[in-house]
Amino acid sequence: MKRKSEWRPLDFKDIKTASIESRKSKVAIDRLASPLPSRSSFAGFLDSLPRILAANDFKEVVSSIVKAVKEDRMVLVGMGAHPLKVGLGPLIIDLMEQGIIKGLATNGACVVHDVEIAMAGKTSEEVAEGLDTGSFGVTSETAEFINRALKSGSMEGLGLGAAIGKALHQGTGFPYLQMSIYAAAFRLEIPLTVHVAIGTDVVHIHPSADGSIIGGLTYHDFKLFCALVASLEKGIYINLGSAVILPEVFLKALSAARNLGHRVEDFVTVNMDFIQHYRPTQNVVLRPTAKGGKGFALTGHHEIMFPLLAAAVIEGLEHTR
Repeated sequence: MKRKSEWRPLDFKDIKTASIESRKSKVAIDRLASPLPSRSSFAGFLDSLPRILAANDFKEVVSSIVKAVKEDRMVLVGMGAHPLKVGLGPLIIDLMEQGIIKGLATNGACVVHDVEIAMAGKTSEEVAEGLDTGSFGVTSETAEFINRALKSGSMEGLGLGAAIGKALHQGTGFPYLQMSIYAAAFRLEIPLTVHVAIGTDVVHIHPSADGSIIGGLTYHDFKLFCALVASLEKGIYINLGSAVILPEVFLKALSAARNLGHRVEDFVTVNMDFIQHYRPTQNVVLRPTAKGGKGFALTGHHEIMFPLLAAAVIEGLEHTR
């Protein structure tokens, strides 16, 4: 090894140069953004986006969903509770009513927030304030309704999602029922599954909770979810705001479907979150599409990104009609 005094800067006089005309370039003017004229349509806004990176991915996701809907393929959404907490319930319901979303999978916290919105028009406690005194998660009306609905659903052989949906749809005392995704799914006969991890939801600490019933109903829903995943060929799977539970459940459901001989290879997966986590990246975007299809990661706040996606898909469907 040379001593420090022996090192000299490289001389660039013999560098071999090339022309920009022959060089490959990743960015060209036909891919740049366009200024948006006043009073433009939403389609005009989409066309004005650059055809680069995430903007291009967004457009490709929209086109894939539009194509899947037109071909009557499965569009399946797996979601955590955060999308409901930031106000996306009415959009989810609208997409179900329009025949765009054909199946839903949720975690247990979604049930809590959805029921409270239907029941009281409000949800989401101040956790820090209640945790100090042990008053967090002890709302009686929420737990009593949910746990009673699950017991009734168990006796009827329903899954957890259907049990909640039926109890809401046929119940009384829900002045904001039109805001419930579970009631809407039951009314529209769209399969909606719930995947509960015992101890993660506030209703589990109430005296009315029955672990055996919760476990039985959520296991029923897991097998139903496997059937939905088995129908994903040429379809779409969107993971909306679930960092752990739904990505893990999706991966096992996909393995079960393939093990049983269902072809699920050529499909599109989309992970939508404001931070890209390890499990959704691996279990939604990369691993499931390794045999074919394509995975996308759209990063941004749910309350902005999902309404944009919904509007773009609806616009795209209207144009194709």
